[in-house]
Amino acid sequence: MKRINLKLYFTSLLLVVGLASCTDLELEETDSIISAGFQGLADPSSTVDELYNRLNGQYGDQGNRFALMEVTADAAIVPTRGTDWGDNGQWSSLHQHLWTPEHVFVINVWNDWNGNQLLASQILDSRSNPSAENVGEASFIRALSMWTILDFYGQVPFRDVTLPSSTLPDVLSGQAALDFIMADVDTAISNLPSVAAGSGEANGRASKAAARYLKAKILLNKHIYLGGSVDSGDMASVISLVDEIAGEGYALQDGYFDLFRDSADNETIWSLASGVGNRIFNGLHYNSTSQGGGGWNGFSTLAEYYDLFEGDPNSNRVELDETPLDMQEERRGGVPSGGIPFTGRDQTEDEDGFEVGSNVGNGFLVGQQYALDGTPLTDRAGAPLTFKRDFLDGDGAPNIINNDETTGIRVMKYAPRFGAFRGHEIFFRYSDAHLMKAEAMMRSGGDPTAMVNELRVLRKASPLGSVSEQDLLDERGRELFAEAWRRQDLIRFGQYTRDWQFKAAGSIGNDTYKLFPIPAAQLLANPALVQNPGY
Repeated sequence: MKRINLKLYFTSLLLVVGLASCTDLELEETDSIISAGFQGLADPSSTVDELYNRLNGQYGDQGNRFALMEVTADAAIVPTRGTDWGDNGQWSSLHQHLWTPEHVFVINVWNDWNGNQLLASQILDSRSNPSAENVGEASFIRALSMWTILDFYGQVPFRDVTLPSSTLPDVLSGQAALDFIMADVDTAISNLPSVAAGSGEANGRASKAAARYLKAKILLNKHIYLGGSVDSGDMASVISLVDEIAGEGYALQDGYFDLFRDSADNETIWSLASGVGNRIFNGLHYNSTSQGGGGWNGFSTLAEYYDLFEGDPNSNRVELDETPLDMQEERRGGVPSGGIPFTGRDQTEDEDGFEVGSNVGNGFLVGQQYALDGTPLTDRAGAPLTFKRDFLDGDGAPNIINNDETTGIRVMKYAPRFGAFRGHEIFFRYSDAHLMKAEAMMRSGGDPTAMVNELRVLRKASPLGSVSEQDLLDERGRELFAEAWRRQDLIRFGQYTRDWQFKAAGSIGNDTYKLFPIPAAQLLANPALVQNPGY
């Protein structure tokens, strides 16, 4: 796609121009005296704002962190359709587990999230005179950023801003990395404000609840980073932290797709002011929507992921009032046969003055797609626009390349009719915390069935008689699709190296791919970094 290629060219140019500074985790210190080394920030509050702005772009992007979490898993696939989405194999190599240390997203995530860490450290330096809230927010973002690097790469370079800028960063891993990160999380909990659930104030800024969620998430995955077994004390802490979040009023809420609007709700613990356009348009066909033009026709999901949800596997239709027609649970959404009525912004009117929102459904889009007036849509060649379960090349054989325009079930978490470019993308959500607590109970020898069924009934799915590890992983897949946790969940449940459609044979059962490679330029710049095994 031209849009992607332009971005890659610009990113490559930046990497060449700024190689020395990137590899040493340096940033342009506009508020300090460069010749004398770091001397403190003149306005730490504005630098905190800059950190959030960085997060908005990093989290809202369809590549980078999102791609490494979702496209490398069974939840997302970006097939080549004609010449579209080839991009030198950058998407297909992720899904097939064929990436290398030169993969642009592997390099970008390393640079971006390590850059966050350095900027946060500058805020936290006593010479910057940060306020208590500055300390809380910078500690939270530094912990989140260092944990992201630990989770993806297994080792974290840390730049001490009190030392000369020529000093190479220390490299933390295992327990040392966790101790550092957890100290930051505890500092964040102490200094961040409490934000009432449902107040709408969880959009854009961190809170005590967000820091507690982050701590619970890290503890749930801690044994992966240390290479040992699950610690019962860690699981008890996860349960306690989720209870504390609930004590601030956060809770499960019905109306699944309403949660992904920009209105206040009791489930959103932390969202960012990221535009949700990437989540909407990257899977829609060029002719999909009558609002704001068509989509980019890229992202899809595997049929095996779609089949995790209750309902007819071959059809997923809803009435115009969004009543299910094919026995599906609420979270699977459905395809409307015309414009969904909606009174609010971004509405249009048909020739009779009837207000409609959009012809694009929620959830998983499969089968024939329709225009606002109910006319069946076609692709650019005039054939019926029917999103298909299978990925087939021109010879009718299963393939990740040479697909036509209509292959693949599309995913629509944020509805276009509520604003295609609104700045509100959820990062931390209470239903995830609820399932983390259920998992911690299970890993401590308890029975998570009641907790899982509480969520399932709310989402209009049939309750389960009992809940196994596989059931819990599947429930996380259903509740949290397209929220950029799937890779991490598959690793924790021991399934990231299993087979799925189009995965390369050599990567099946290969633990190499549980971590991403350290970019080559970083190894040259810092001898303390060691390339991860297998690369």
